[in-house]
Amino acid sequence: MIKINHYDQLVQIKMGREVNGDVPYVTAAYLVDGLLIDTGPNHTATELAQALEGLYVRLAVNTHYHEDHIGGNAVLMRKFGIMVLASGISVPLIKQEPHLYPIGEKAWGTPEPTDVDCLPETIATDHYRFDVIDTPGHCQGHVALVQPSRGWCFSGDLYMPWQPTRYRASEEDLTETIRSMKKLIDLDTEQLILCTSVGRVVQDGRSALRSRIEYYHDLAQRARQLEKNGLSVAAIRYELFGEESPIAESTGGDISSEHLIKALLTAEI
Repeated sequence: MIKINHYDQLVQIKMGREVNGDVPYVTAAYLVDGLLIDTGPNHTATELAQALEGLYVRLAVNTHYHEDHIGGNAVLMRKFGIMVLASGISVPLIKQEPHLYPIGEKAWGTPEPTDVDCLPETIATDHYRFDVIDTPGHCQGHVALVQPSRGWCFSGDLYMPWQPTRYRASEEDLTETIRSMKKLIDLDTEQLILCTSVGRVVQDGRSALRSRIEYYHDLAQRARQLEKNGLSVAAIRYELFGEESPIAESTGGDISSEHLIKALLTAEI
């Protein structure tokens, strides 16, 4: 499934694999002034290339190395001859085949390893300059791209625009996530428009990020009080969220509510 939306001068491309007439998992790429931010999953790579035919595509950037953001790299590089850039940490990981859980393979597909190049500190297109901002937390090597004069912030997976957030992956670092969000809030831009990886454009990005930080702060206080009262991690999870998230079983426990509880108990918030 490919769906194209337009926001001002941005082209948003929402992608997802159709299963029994439904698209359970969606990711979004953005095209602006010849720059493509993320390339979606492998399952939609051919569709993405077809959707981009006739559009101006000069360069692509991967915000990070996860399979739903790099899966179109190989097809686009062959079809359009474009260069793909990623952070220095992400480059070697994109060059190798990842290990996916069955849910990841079903939703996104295994990306073809690709030879990408390292991102500079800024990217110049025909009409704009984009600053590359290190925003680890969701994973190491995660970056956001910011166009200062327009306030566009292509935030990758740093911010997911839904509440409540009740699970977290083992590789995620909540302390770094909070620091990265604060870094974006403090940018010297008149506005901050979050162009998120799930296809929602958040006009007041600063308020959204502040709200998310407050959510984690309040949740951490509750979790730590329960720990002082003698509750275990599992008991705190049940008190705050109820039963474990179903995604835990499908990822072998790698993504779970208990990982979030552990992060809340130790993070610098």
